[in-house]
Amino acid sequence: MADPTDRAAARLHWARAALREPALRLAPASSDASFRSYWRGTRADGRSVIVMDAPPDHEDIRPWLDVDRRLCAAGLAAPEVYAHDEALGFIAMQDLGEATLLPLLDSDSVEPLYATALETLLRMQRGADATGLPPYDDARLIAEMELLPQWFLQRHLGLTPSRGDRDTLELAMQRLCASARTQPQVFVHRDYHSRNLLRLEHGCIGIIDFQDAVRGALTYDLVSLLKDCYIAWPPRRVRDWALDYRARAVAAGLWPRTQDDTAFLRAFERMGLQRHLKVLGIFCRLYYRDGKAQYLTDLPRVYAYALDAARADPDFAALAALLERAAAGRDLSRPRA
Repeated sequence: MADPTDRAAARLHWARAALREPALRLAPASSDASFRSYWRGTRADGRSVIVMDAPPDHEDIRPWLDVDRRLCAAGLAAPEVYAHDEALGFIAMQDLGEATLLPLLDSDSVEPLYATALETLLRMQRGADATGLPPYDDARLIAEMELLPQWFLQRHLGLTPSRGDRDTLELAMQRLCASARTQPQVFVHRDYHSRNLLRLEHGCIGIIDFQDAVRGALTYDLVSLLKDCYIAWPPRRVRDWALDYRARAVAAGLWPRTQDDTAFLRAFERMGLQRHLKVLGIFCRLYYRDGKAQYLTDLPRVYAYALDAARADPDFAALAALLERAAAGRDLSRPRA
């Protein structure tokens, strides 16, 4: 295993040379669910800079650079890149600040903040070029959902799915893929939620953590925002936001007028079910494999999203029953020995 002190020295040496700032010092800014880490420094002229450290044996910075260019070309507030080194896995970029939406949200502030976030989403779907991005196809969607039986059901809850359980899961996955496949395909950030959106000056929304962008279903990013894994809102409010977005998407030519509110909400809820089945598996994997305990705290919220969506749709009644049986009597935020 590489010596972390060597990596820290290499990071600082590269940043000083790339930015021509020989006195630059770096302090931790943030980390995320991957191997990437972020470091903040102050330049001689007082401007702040962020350095991304993505160890090349674990991460590839080229997708991040590609998507950043696409977002900037669409006039969106993604970080400006000052320097990068693909071989070393370093990027020096504009510091968009620390004002992520999550700690700013409450019952009053959510309306103006979400209004701006939804307008930014519409601009992204209209203007960001999705040509050549990986397709969010059946294979990718199913691979994500397969994390549920492996990490949530088996590792976290101790349930080994039976043959019947496997059949239930397979049928549910097929139906969710079919729903996603029939939606308009657009640029998808894939993690468009309150921890990856920042309030900037002049009321703009800054966008980060976009390296996993794909070309996929229109409702995916909408679900990520409105059914956020880190904060929940009353269902009626979510429904109203979703239908308001449908009206905007229709006016923008992104959603067909022939598909009414009911069809849109069905697509929205099924996309949410796919996403939250995936996240149940991911959050458990982050704990048991990667030692990141904080994600278990949010597991009950994600489970509630998935169970509510499955219960409300007759096509997923068997899946709802499986989820209820698996989690019966369990505190999902507590790890299994």
